[in-house]
Amino acid sequence: MTKFNDTLLRAARGEQVEHTPVWFMRQAGRSQPEYRKIKEKYSLEQITHEPELCAYVTRLPVDNYNVDAAILYKDIVTPLVGIGVDVKIKNGVGPVISNPIRTVQDVANLGDLSPEDDVPFVLDTIKLLTTEQLNVPLIGFAGAPFTLASYMIEGGPSKSYNKTKAFMVSEPQAWFALMDKLADMIIVYIKAQVKAGAKAIQVFDSWVGALNVADYRIFIKPVMTRIFTELRETGVPLITFGVGASHLAKEWHDLPVDVVGIDWRLSIEEARAKGLTKPLMGNLDPSYLVGSWDEIEKRAKIIVEQGVAQPGHIFNLGHGVFPEVEPETLKRLTSFVHDYSKELIAAKSN
Repeated sequence: MTKFNDTLLRAARGEQVEHTPVWFMRQAGRSQPEYRKIKEKYSLEQITHEPELCAYVTRLPVDNYNVDAAILYKDIVTPLVGIGVDVKIKNGVGPVISNPIRTVQDVANLGDLSPEDDVPFVLDTIKLLTTEQLNVPLIGFAGAPFTLASYMIEGGPSKSYNKTKAFMVSEPQAWFALMDKLADMIIVYIKAQVKAGAKAIQVFDSWVGALNVADYRIFIKPVMTRIFTELRETGVPLITFGVGASHLAKEWHDLPVDVVGIDWRLSIEEARAKGLTKPLMGNLDPSYLVGSWDEIEKRAKIIVEQGVAQPGHIFNLGHGVFPEVEPETLKRLTSFVHDYSKELIAAKSN
């Protein structure tokens, strides 16, 4: 195996790097022809339950694009089954839950996660990747309480989160009990991933942008503070990320995290002006990846230039890769970010 590339880990800690590290959310999956071929035979659930197959899918973008990290190929609802949630991932729909949360008793009925018993395939995949296959960090992950709760209360994906937000404000006892239950699950799940070999962690609060700042501070921030405080003892970099949540960026910055992920709605320059001093991750709009290369390069150039203004930037998208994106585009973009940032960083040090 070639020398271990720790560029992402150093950037996540705000250390000086030779080039801006790159990885892409949803880099493993739908845009890759090798993955589509696998999906002709196997469902997502089948892939994630077969460690060798799952490791192959996770490793593919590292081999194909030369990115600086792998992201574990899993769904954020994977651990929910272990606590008693009847969830199925349906093609074209997403997670569908047949026993949604409606009362405080529903929350009380949830069990506790035992990663070694409930998700051994996740841990086996991580061990396989980190002991034999990767020369870059493997990023483990979990969904955050609000995002997981939104699926559990709505019964599936939602555009408005009406049931979730109504439950949150109308049934506070049940809500906070659910937050505590999910926090317990997330902490145990993440610690098991790190023990198995994950070198960094991202917590996806994908849909929390649906909340305003005041509600976030009351109903979400305390549980997020608890989660990240307990995860600090793992010693690995911690990343938080959500979509459409620029108004919450300062709230995230207050959390005991190492890296704040931002989407395309907030530039790195604007984030710094708001007082975000921690390392940042982002933030090319993934829609541009199906446009012309000239436009992609122009947009990426601005992000790289703003990112290298101070140590601590990880190049990523503002959300996940679309199925329509050509793999060659991601490979070319990775190479461009590496080369251009290396040039800028070298010029600054001279």
